[in-house]
Amino acid sequence: MNTQRAQSGSPRRFVFVLLDRFTLLPFSSALDALRLANKMSDKTLFEWTLVGDGGEEANCSAGPAFLLDSDFCEIGRDDTVLVCGGVRVRDATSPRLISWLRREARKGATIGALCTGSYVLAKAGLLDGKRSTIHWENIDSFTEEFMDVELTKSVYVVDGKRVTAAGGTSTIDLMLNLIARDQGEELANAVADQMIYSNIRTEQDSQRLSVPSRIGVRHPKLSQVIQKMETNIEEPISPATLAQEVGMSTRQLERLFRRYLNRSPKRYYMELRLQKARNLLMQTDLSVINVALACGFASPSHFSKCYRSHYDTTPYRERGTRAGPELP
Repeated sequence: MNTQRAQSGSPRRFVFVLLDRFTLLPFSSALDALRLANKMSDKTLFEWTLVGDGGEEANCSAGPAFLLDSDFCEIGRDDTVLVCGGVRVRDATSPRLISWLRREARKGATIGALCTGSYVLAKAGLLDGKRSTIHWENIDSFTEEFMDVELTKSVYVVDGKRVTAAGGTSTIDLMLNLIARDQGEELANAVADQMIYSNIRTEQDSQRLSVPSRIGVRHPKLSQVIQKMETNIEEPISPATLAQEVGMSTRQLERLFRRYLNRSPKRYYMELRLQKARNLLMQTDLSVINVALACGFASPSHFSKCYRSHYDTTPYRERGTRAGPELP
């Protein structure tokens, strides 16, 4: 991205690629940030156009359709392309879109993605060797499929000419960063004030709440154990080892989980593993056996038994319902 273009007379153009069933909030947040930047500066600093496969219209995941300005168009070196993803992003990723993105990337344009749009960039090979992010619910499936991408849990990432935002309100943080780089911090802060957005996040901020905030419990040792569980899904750690690592007995750990979470450590750990398994079943083409292995199950039969007990269906039947949304 160029810095401090305030003295330049030409507006920067943003090209929003609206995929079928794109998520509305990230797109609308990005668009309104640009509108407000123009309003607060009393200049046309930014322009935008809406494009998509076919050039007619794109439906957001909430239902309404948006008229597009054109089909995939020519991109200038100073333009920024933002692929707006949402639910069923795999189905919305056409070979024609992939080819267009690769061609425009070769010309030197900045290519970015909002929400699950990062999947499209990765599929096109545009994130290989790059840092990026995606909505937290898609992290497991993305990691399994794109091993050459350095995926983070940040709200947004700017890595050279590749920019990605995780979705939701994280797009506001990304756009404020891009506006600040382009036109200065003062304008970015003025836009934030107009959006009543008082807590601007950086690339160092994580998408999800901390463990204590997420579970509603502020017990340091319990938080430590849960963090260890979340980062050791493929090779689960025994409750005895977890207890030892935080300096308590297995019985004390059991009481801690019963008191605050109303379940045993073993049960809580199992629920984390099954949640990851369900994400992989719904979002990837991994075989059920490989999903089981990725979630720490030694045998498909044991995995299937645990899955049925928790979700009241089998992994194979769950895979058959994958027509459902990839994201809420």
